[in-house]
Amino acid sequence: MKKKPAGAVPLTLVVLLAAALAMPAAQAPPLVRFGVVTDIHYAEIDAAGARTYRESGAKLAECVQVMNAKGVAFLVELGDFKDQDSTPDETRTLGYLEKIESVFAGFKGPRYHVIGNHDTDSLSKAQFLAAAPNTGIVPNATRYTFVSGGVRFAVLDASHKSDGSDYDHGNFDWSDSNIDAPQIAWLGKTLAASPEPVIVFVHQQLDGTGAYYVRNAPQVREVLERSGKVIAVLQGHRHEGGFSTINGIPYFTFRGLIEGAGLWNSSYSIVDVMPDLEVRVAGYRRAETRSFKAATAARLSPPADPTSRRGG
Repeated sequence: MKKKPAGAVPLTLVVLLAAALAMPAAQAPPLVRFGVVTDIHYAEIDAAGARTYRESGAKLAECVQVMNAKGVAFLVELGDFKDQDSTPDETRTLGYLEKIESVFAGFKGPRYHVIGNHDTDSLSKAQFLAAAPNTGIVPNATRYTFVSGGVRFAVLDASHKSDGSDYDHGNFDWSDSNIDAPQIAWLGKTLAASPEPVIVFVHQQLDGTGAYYVRNAPQVREVLERSGKVIAVLQGHRHEGGFSTINGIPYFTFRGLIEGAGLWNSSYSIVDVMPDLEVRVAGYRRAETRSFKAATAARLSPPADPTSRRGG
């Protein structure tokens, strides 16, 4: 029998080594992983078309269970948290808000709210926030900022009329949504001062024109673009969802949880921000899964300190 040369490497080992070298390196974990849900519209009222108001409590409970199991850093809802009766009743509406907030409070981590038009259909913003507070944020703040995983999050309130006044107890036209002037000034200063890359949360959309969009969206987008720090704008309001990119900034609209009967028709998502600032949305149930990266991401340095902080 022919002997193997001294020091020869067995063929099996060669194959295994080649396979190992061909495998990609272990992927770095995300800078931050967080949960998103929007347009819950909870109320104890009959369904209207595909909107199954009563089922939103069970749908949100499933979302919270998944977010706890996945260990996300925080959970944010992007507006229209609750709804109301066909004949508005402040007391009943507050009851709906308190009940759905108790479900949301089952999440074992920081929770955040974005003001939507239906959140003020028979309440004031102050009433809404008193029953549904934001973790670590000063009371009554409808626009605010916080940091998690080395990424700054800026929450906007587009529920203002053209004259800058607040939506309040149904005193508004849902198609007349605006970011008021003081808030635009605050946004510009917040972006300029931020050493971190920024993700913006807003209910009404900023990436177009028409009834569903913020009327002064071009002015807001100019502030976002000028900063060179915004890596994504995450929105609600339009229940079918959507995606666009304007001047290098991705705008992702999440599908509304309210749409469709049964848990299988729910929608909620987990978002990862990767070290290269790619944003990855993993959709659950009927929510969309998509990855995107802002043009400015290549120019931004990875966050030096991923330690979570909160602010106002």
